[in-house]
Amino acid sequence: MTGPRAYTVKGLDETTWPAFAALVERNNGIFGGCWCMGFHGGLSRTDAAANRAAKRERVRAGRAHAALVFAGEDCLGWCQFGTPGELPQIKNLAQYERSRTAGLRDWRIACCYAGKGHRRQGVVTAGLAGALELIAGLGGGTVEGYPEAADAVAAGFLYHGALSTYEKLGFVRDRRIGKHRWVVTRVVEPRRS
Repeated sequence: MTGPRAYTVKGLDETTWPAFAALVERNNGIFGGCWCMGFHGGLSRTDAAANRAAKRERVRAGRAHAALVFAGEDCLGWCQFGTPGELPQIKNLAQYERSRTAGLRDWRIACCYAGKGHRRQGVVTAGLAGALELIAGLGGGTVEGYPEAADAVAAGFLYHGALSTYEKLGFVRDRRIGKHRWVVTRVVEPRRS
């Protein structure tokens, strides 16, 4: 048995797009062609090429954020984040809205993903920690996530990540919005230059 793998985290941008796209293509477009567009809104349920093009355009315009996890040159997974305006869709949105008592948070963690063969190896944890670092570099603020209890959902379907992962990284439970889904929050201080 070897120790934990050393991962590097890089932000999704034009320079990292090819590695991100290669990972998505190796994994059937992610859930049959989502291309990590589901939480942006406007997802095509039938056209993976349209989702790819829409994601690429968002990356070019700086309206798609993700912490990409690398082992060497290979992208193994990511943690998508953005403002509520960039990521208006979340699972259990109606229950989220009914139970909300304050304004929207500064940032949302939307999709956490580890490619096939790389699950349960710390990829999502590295991605989530990397997203928090990138958010600090973007001015920080209150970050919200929507994880599920990992013992209730198969690893391949934990789109928002596992509750235990968030809690290890300092998130606290705010409220439940589904049978196994929680709203969790954490304040991220801005990184000083």
